[in-house]
Amino acid sequence: MVLIWILASTFLVSVISLVGIITLLIKANLMPKILFCLIGFSAGALIGSAFLHILPECLETNSSSSVFNFLILGIITFFIMERFLFWRHCHKEGGCKTHTFTYLNLVGDGFHNFIDGMVIAASFLVSFKLGAITTFAIILHEIPQELGDFAVLIYGGFSKKKALLFNFASAVMAVIGAIIGYFLSDLSKNFSNFILPFTAGGFIYIASSDLIPELHKENSLKRSTAAFTAFLLGIVFMALAKGFLPE
Repeated sequence: MVLIWILASTFLVSVISLVGIITLLIKANLMPKILFCLIGFSAGALIGSAFLHILPECLETNSSSSVFNFLILGIITFFIMERFLFWRHCHKEGGCKTHTFTYLNLVGDGFHNFIDGMVIAASFLVSFKLGAITTFAIILHEIPQELGDFAVLIYGGFSKKKALLFNFASAVMAVIGAIIGYFLSDLSKNFSNFILPFTAGGFIYIASSDLIPELHKENSLKRSTAAFTAFLLGIVFMALAKGFLPE
């Protein structure tokens, strides 16, 4: 039953990659407003998931030194992933018909999704509640990320159909990561002890260095207040989830 929950959750995360299609249905002037508040809610949910769910769970069964060492390793790893897998650009003279950074973006995103799958597997193996919370946090982060990835692929020269197909193929790496993570947990009892605090570090890094800085770029007091409110709601939602989800 646990494996079914893991596979269903990672498949749902993979399907989120098709969210780019809604950019074709929503008015162009409305999308930035929706996305801005969604980024705020996502940042709050990631912070809430890390500090209210994942880390307390880890500290119940592990020493604080090992938990925080793996957390720091997660922050370092996600920094490296973002720096070297996402921030590359085409350097060919005269430009590129399909920019090379689109493929690097897909590789980086695929690796990220692979880790997400392993994280979801490890979380469900601890408890249903932690698995559901982690999946929800990942989905919230994936929506604005996948919208951005879709835009990157279109800008890089992909057709809309090809962009959706390649984005989905990259997202399916989450399912592969989940399967490997599930069987790794049987081989090593220490797998969850490593991957969960590592994930908390990744969530904290994404929220603090990627999402929150985006919110600070807004000069409008009205939109900034709306985004901050969404940020707080993300944290509150994760806090409330502790009491409503079954173990």
